[in-house]
Amino acid sequence: MSKSNPVLSSSADNSFRILSVDGGGFRGVYAAHILARIEQEYDLDLRNHFQLIAGTSTGSIVAAGLACEMRACDIVEFYEEHGAQIFPRRFMPRFGFIRSRYRNQYLRDILQEVFADRRLGQVTTPLIIPATDIGNGCVHVFKSGYDKGFVRDRNVLIRDAVMASCSAPTYFDPQNVGEYLLADGGLWANSPSLVAVIDAKKRLGKDLDSLKVFTLGTGVSRSFYPQKRPWWKRYQGWGFATRWQHGKFISMLLNLQSETANNMTGLLLRPEQILRLNFDSDSALPLDDPADLRDLKSRADRDFSHKAEMIKTFLDLNNGGM
Repeated sequence: MSKSNPVLSSSADNSFRILSVDGGGFRGVYAAHILARIEQEYDLDLRNHFQLIAGTSTGSIVAAGLACEMRACDIVEFYEEHGAQIFPRRFMPRFGFIRSRYRNQYLRDILQEVFADRRLGQVTTPLIIPATDIGNGCVHVFKSGYDKGFVRDRNVLIRDAVMASCSAPTYFDPQNVGEYLLADGGLWANSPSLVAVIDAKKRLGKDLDSLKVFTLGTGVSRSFYPQKRPWWKRYQGWGFATRWQHGKFISMLLNLQSETANNMTGLLLRPEQILRLNFDSDSALPLDDPADLRDLKSRADRDFSHKAEMIKTFLDLNNGGM
C-alpha cells in the first residue's frame, strides 16, 4: 500500500468526526470501496478529516490502514490481491468443527508487510481496535496513545492488534498478544461506533452534541431460520453443523451486535449526528468468499452514488472540506 498525500483535512465547523467500520470478513471491501470513492471524488485526506477512527475485525484493517497514512483505494487493493489467499478454497474444506477453517499465516505475513514494525504508540491519529480477551472472559480494546493514561498498548505492534481483532472463532485461531489470548472483537463490538462515542466523551472530553459518526457496515443477510421446513429436514437436529448452520449462525451474531450497538448510539445522539451506510441481502452473505468481490464493490459504488450529496453534507465537504 502506498502512503497518501494529504490534500483536504478538517473542515471549518466544530464537529468532532468519528469513522466507525464494522467487521464482516471479506465483506470489508464494501466499506473500503465507499471510502475510496469519497477519497477520490472529493480529493480528501480521510485520516486528517476524522478525529477518531475505529474498526473491528476486517474493519480494523481499514481503520489501521487509514490511521497509518494509507489511501482507501490501496486498502481495496489489499482485498483484491490477497482475499483468495487469506480465504483459500479447498477440495475438502474445513468447517471449523475440530480445527479453525483457515490458517492465519498468510494474513499474518501480509499484515507484517503492510504495517511492518509500527506500534500503536507511534500512531498519532486516535485509533480504536476492539478484540476479545478469551483467556480472562472480558473485552479487550486496543488504542493508540491519545491519552497519557494509556500504558498497556503503547508497544503493541499494529499488525498484532489487527490480527487479534480479525481472529473470528472457527475461522482463525485466537492470537497471543503479550500476556493475553485474544479473539475477534466482533464477539462484542462488531460495530465499534458505541465504543468510539463513549471514548470520545470520556477520554477526549468531547461533548456528545459535537460528535458526528460516519459508520460503515459490511452487509446484513436477511436469510434467517424459517419455521416451515421441507419434509427431509424436519427431523434435523439443532447441531452446529445442521440446523444452526455454522456460517449463518456466526453472521447472525455479528449482525445482532452491530444492530444493537448502532441502536444504542442512536439513543445517545441526535439522528442528524449519525450517518450509517450498509446494505441488506435476501441471500446469505458469507464472511469468507472472495468471489463476491465484484458484487460488493458494485453495491458500494451504487450506495455512494445514490447518497453522495448526503455524504458530502454530513462530512461538511460542500466548501471543499476546508
